[in-house]
Amino acid sequence: MSATSVGSIVNAVLYEGYMLYPYRASSVKNRQRWTFGGVYPQAYSDAHGGAEPWLIQTQCLVRGGADTVVSAAPGCLHLVDREVGQFSEPLPQWQTQWPVAEPAYRSVEVLTIDGQRFYAWQEAIERQVAVEALRIGESGSAQKITSFAFSGQRELEPLRNARGAVAGVLVRTRRSIEGTVEMRAERVSGDVFRITTRLMNRTPIHNAGDATRDAATLRALVSCHMVLTVSGGRFMSSIDPPSELAAAAAECENIGVWPVLAGDEHACDTMLASPIILYDFPQVAPESPGDLFDGTEIDEILTLRILTMTDQEKCEMAAVDERSRALLERTEKLTPQQLQQLHGALRSPAATSPFSDSAGAPWESLDSQPRLAFLRVAGIELRVGDQVRLRPRGNADIFDLALADKVATIESLERDFEDRVHIAVTLDDDPGRDLGLARMPGHRFFFAPDEVEPLAREARK
Repeated sequence: MSATSVGSIVNAVLYEGYMLYPYRASSVKNRQRWTFGGVYPQAYSDAHGGAEPWLIQTQCLVRGGADTVVSAAPGCLHLVDREVGQFSEPLPQWQTQWPVAEPAYRSVEVLTIDGQRFYAWQEAIERQVAVEALRIGESGSAQKITSFAFSGQRELEPLRNARGAVAGVLVRTRRSIEGTVEMRAERVSGDVFRITTRLMNRTPIHNAGDATRDAATLRALVSCHMVLTVSGGRFMSSIDPPSELAAAAAECENIGVWPVLAGDEHACDTMLASPIILYDFPQVAPESPGDLFDGTEIDEILTLRILTMTDQEKCEMAAVDERSRALLERTEKLTPQQLQQLHGALRSPAATSPFSDSAGAPWESLDSQPRLAFLRVAGIELRVGDQVRLRPRGNADIFDLALADKVATIESLERDFEDRVHIAVTLDDDPGRDLGLARMPGHRFFFAPDEVEPLAREARK
């Protein structure tokens, strides 16, 4: 197993759920966080009709024998509630342990001290459950049950002003969590076994029926996943199992997570059960400067979203989360070449062209036609490089609504097989406009001549 490659995917699983786009307290979409892989206390789940899950379960097939040993490493995030306190008057001194009671403070959403802002937020620490390995044995079945507990804690961090006085305090509180991990192996046929691993949240909650989701989330296991490893055996793919095991693989029941092969493709000794849908042997692409890219445009979307943020939004992003701050700094250091590399990559293409070299592709006739030098719209000649205002007709899709009234620049004038003319444009306010000029999809849009309005000459300057 390659611990590095699996670890980078695990980091994506842990943090992608709430870091896919920059998180800011003022952003509407971020009002409900921690939406991936949450395992809530069973008492809360039962009291609220199962609105939130209290367990995850993965089942997969392994080929092995009496000496085969399967290990499980369930992982998650343990939330920490970060409160910001303001003192009515700065404290001249700070004690590491207060003898009677903590100093009185007023809770605030944001506190500014000498230009630096501190926000009330939720942090998270990584947790991993230590589970005893399971030996399949000759009996055809085996089981292990492991109980675990994460302790609660309350910590105070003084916030000092430029004069050294304590003007505020960060209060970090994490709640205790209790749970159970069950592992079970049962023979399917011959040397094939079904491995079942369940992670359950058994944390008691007083008056669970009255508890809010926010309160229950602080006692939830978040971004839960499992890494299974086998010694003396091989895992079978759940996506593409051998034909003789297809029916057995289809009978595997997975709740909240899905297992895929990970690590060394030749060993098949690692299985990652993730709340995010993955493929066998997932990898962070070499183009990515971080752990969020998987060969699509996720990094590009994230990066462009950051680049469109205002300076105030960037300050807020940097202040709420260490990972957000690192992501912001990493993004702003990207060179244009690095940015263009994030625009997806085709891995192991399975499709080939249906046209032989001798037959020639049908678009060759289009390429051989003379290029349009200009196009007359509303009595004005439009050429490549001219600016237009977009006036989509019919509101046929979301792009018609999103791009209406935008100012764009003509990138090319195109003709299709039916000799209809299309105007290809790039948006002037698109941070990824250079990708559109490189004819990358997602940053280059096509409109009919009657869907653009030429800008007056003085407006184009």
